[in-house]
Amino acid sequence: MDPKDAHHLRKLIRELKNCRGRHTELVSVYVPAGYDLNNVMSQILQEQGTATNIKSTNTRKNVTTALEKTVQHLRLFKQTPKNGLAVFCGNVSEREGVPDFKIWSIEPPEPITNRIYRCDQIFITEPLEQLVAPKDAYGLIAMDNKEATIATLKGDNYIIHKRLTSGYSGKQRAGGQSAMRFARIVEEQSHEFKKRIGDAATEVFLPAIKDIRGLIVGGPAATKEEFLEGDYLHHEIKKKILAVKDITYTDESGIRELIDASSDDLKEVELIRHRVGMQRFLKILVKDGPVAYGADVETALAANAIDTLFISEALPDEQIDDLYERAKATGATVEILDETSEEGSQLHKSFQGKAAILRYKIN
Repeated sequence: MDPKDAHHLRKLIRELKNCRGRHTELVSVYVPAGYDLNNVMSQILQEQGTATNIKSTNTRKNVTTALEKTVQHLRLFKQTPKNGLAVFCGNVSEREGVPDFKIWSIEPPEPITNRIYRCDQIFITEPLEQLVAPKDAYGLIAMDNKEATIATLKGDNYIIHKRLTSGYSGKQRAGGQSAMRFARIVEEQSHEFKKRIGDAATEVFLPAIKDIRGLIVGGPAATKEEFLEGDYLHHEIKKKILAVKDITYTDESGIRELIDASSDDLKEVELIRHRVGMQRFLKILVKDGPVAYGADVETALAANAIDTLFISEALPDEQIDDLYERAKATGATVEILDETSEEGSQLHKSFQGKAAILRYKIN
């Protein structure tokens, strides 16, 4: 999906999710690609007739008005758009007795297959969320003999699913135990902990194995090799191993370290792409190389000098659209960064929401 389309869709979803009805009076309508709009309008008109039986005067008025406005909007279309249509309508006023009816309509950038009509206290956004949700996930395991963290990486976010600790005895020796007996106890502890890690990985990854594009395991050399060579991981998960990395930490910091260490293996992941891009921008900036940020981006655009443009989602939509279209027209690569990510926050706060790597240095 085009980054600009994805940005607008994410913003619409956030706006819709912030709306609440006082009762089940917010209307969501999804028309799949190729479906007859006349059938949808007939269904809504029938529902409008049924809604006249609602006992509460305010609720009845809100529902019938929302349905009427939805039908009026659908009549603007001669046929269902190529990718389908989604319409949302309702009284979203925060003050009781002061109506504020709003209607949103989107022809999605990718086909929708859901046919939905729903009156609820919230708008139904899941089908739209599925369009912008990253399709592929990567499994991450950071581990040693004392601690393990299991996570997934999707798009520009990682999610921690499990944190495990072992109670591992390490090199300390209890009084009176022979060296061999102590070594066996340590070995058993290590074996049991690896089994727990494998079981936790199965619980997290196996139900979503079709969406797991690859698994990356990190930790001290000997420990992770023993884990991978042993019979600890489910065979279906083992098939997904993409890379094995040496890392220092095994908590959430270890997950971040593992992601950074795997940047070459994860080039297609949005988080990695944005992180690597911004790191490259900063390195060139420090060396006083060909970059621009803030107001200087306009000068670089006019000079057709931009190779890669980074835009913050925190900028106004009109500005994002303008920068995006002008940069794409010059053949530049454009990345739109979520302001909640580390790189997106830095772009917004330190560089006025726009930064660029240039093809050549300009005055």
